[in-house]
Amino acid sequence: MKKILLGLVCIAALASATSNTSGYQIGDTVDDFSLMGVDDKMHSLNDYDDVKGYIVIFTCNHCPYSVAYEDRIIALQTKYGKDYPVIAINPNDPISYPSDNFANMKVRAEEKGFNFPYLFDDGQKIFPKFGATKTPHVFLLDSEKVVQYIGAIDNSTKADKVTKTYLADAIGALQTGAKPNPASTKAIGCGIKVAK
Repeated sequence: MKKILLGLVCIAALASATSNTSGYQIGDTVDDFSLMGVDDKMHSLNDYDDVKGYIVIFTCNHCPYSVAYEDRIIALQTKYGKDYPVIAINPNDPISYPSDNFANMKVRAEEKGFNFPYLFDDGQKIFPKFGATKTPHVFLLDSEKVVQYIGAIDNSTKADKVTKTYLADAIGALQTGAKPNPASTKAIGCGIKVAK
């Protein structure tokens, strides 16, 4: 009986840790933030003038899901970056995962040729505000910083198996003055590593 109860407690704890019950929801306005990028400069949403929105992606160095999406994130910036710039944020605790520390972020950005800001959530203050739980986890904002889409980039970690391009479709909807449908999908990836 004790084992069953312990199992139920563990399942409940896992569910609460991975569900997006707090943080920004569709229709919420995002507060600006200022984070250090791998270019050793501070970056904020307010740095951007005359954009139609923002693609905020929580990602990291070590997670195989994040690594699988790196080329697609680069392609998103290439295609949409003028109007919908990608802002990538590493939310992981660098002590728990040294491969995600700031120095290694610089190495990874250089290796892959990131064409977007790659920012470090120092002190892990920003990802809880968003309610991000995975890497990668996407938040598409409009020009007023209102959340319009939350979730996955697409429906497969394997680029050649993608059949639904959720994020691109959401951007396309905004470009035509429509609301994204679906407005949210389940983010698939590694759980964000918090400080112990």
